[in-house]
Amino acid sequence: MVHVGVTRHPADAWVAQQLREATPFGTAPRSLIRDNDGKYGPRFDRLAAASGSRVIRTPIRALRADATCERFLGSVRRECVGHPLILGEVHLRRVLRVYVAYFNHARPHQGIGQASPAGPPAVGQQGTDTGRVVAFLILGSLHHDYRRVA
Repeated sequence: MVHVGVTRHPADAWVAQQLREATPFGTAPRSLIRDNDGKYGPRFDRLAAASGSRVIRTPIRALRADATCERFLGSVRRECVGHPLILGEVHLRRVLRVYVAYFNHARPHQGIGQASPAGPPAVGQQGTDTGRVVAFLILGSLHHDYRRVA
């Protein structure tokens, strides 16, 4: 997961802007999987085509066709927004921003050998093989990121 946006009323212009923000500096994905919602309108289609991404529309009422997105949304519901009391849209944005960073950089994923989607830490950010393990609290101790310190 690269980018998460929040709005009360998603529309074509907003969704197209989210695509721009999720793909800075011409880093468009090979494929974009989307459902048949009306919020994916002509602006989104033009922007996706101009970026060179292949747009794949899922069949109507086929939740399993978009399993990756549904899996992430389920993780957000179970592991993120279902626990803290969300106090408004600004708070929701902050909670999602922290959770997406945790999801991409610290949370182990079974499908990729317990690694994180962002890959291993850069040289210099990795801990040593010896030393004590320290827990870094995520979202007020809802989650933890364990690292070795020298």
